[in-house]
Amino acid sequence: MNDREGLKEDLKKLSARATQAKMDLHDLSEELPVNWSSIMAVAQKAHDAFDELERKRRELDQLEEPKGLQSCQL
Repeated sequence: MNDREGLKEDLKKLSARATQAKMDLHDLSEELPVNWSSIMAVAQKAHDAFDELERKRRELDQLEEPKGLQSCQL
């Protein structure tokens, strides 16, 4: 498996993890004020999942970018 294929597999897993974290945060919001003390932990988990997903997307974009354009970025 090459780098691009590996990144695409990672993106699938990270996307599923981010979606689950988003759903967990949504579920928590619907149950408030029950478990209000876990807001920060659940929100941090969602933030971390989406942050990692975005980093991997940028990494894949850089791999897929034509070589000549990489040096022309502002």
